[in-house]
Amino acid sequence: MKKPSVTSFLITLLLSAAVCAHGTTESNGTPVKVGEKYFMLPVKTENNDGGGLVPAATNILQSCPLGITQTRLPNQRGIPVSFRYTETIDRDFITTDTSINIEFMSDIWPVCSEFSKLWAVDDSSSAIIIGGKHKSPNSAFKIQNVTVAEHTYKLTTSYGTVGTTPPQLLVTNDESKTLVVQFVKADDDATKATSRVEKLGLRMFPFY
Repeated sequence: MKKPSVTSFLITLLLSAAVCAHGTTESNGTPVKVGEKYFMLPVKTENNDGGGLVPAATNILQSCPLGITQTRLPNQRGIPVSFRYTETIDRDFITTDTSINIEFMSDIWPVCSEFSKLWAVDDSSSAIIIGGKHKSPNSAFKIQNVTVAEHTYKLTTSYGTVGTTPPQLLVTNDESKTLVVQFVKADDDATKATSRVEKLGLRMFPFY
């Protein structure tokens, strides 16, 4: 059997590395960085009118832990999130198809402060909730490419794909309910541009 040449081996290795290190990007094509703040903006589709993501009570009888819902107004961007790898990876940008934690980043947190701000899948209801743990399997998410538009993505878990039954985020295997998102960095200018109405809405997020 003919042995592969050193050149072909190196080419294969480089191509494999390129596939493994496929970066997640913002809506403008800039790489999404580990630990920085981003708005996760639902893309308007036939089954989704948009509206940013916020924590909210989803059960009248039990407010904690909070669920995650879309705001009622499509132009509101919600609360920023940050991304970190669930395992130690020496990389400062987020890649697709790699296990990550997602965490809300906000100083406004009036209720359920005993819970973490990490996203998780509720085992009993399949809802996406707050209160995850770094190493827990139900707090592990992956970002995957979709072809709805340029720089658009979906979130997956070991339980299924993240979707919506508006306004609630949940795990679903129904492709028509898949949540498609883009990422926009929440820099100082974006924060200053946040409308007064949106700020008031975020203060009231448990009952949004």
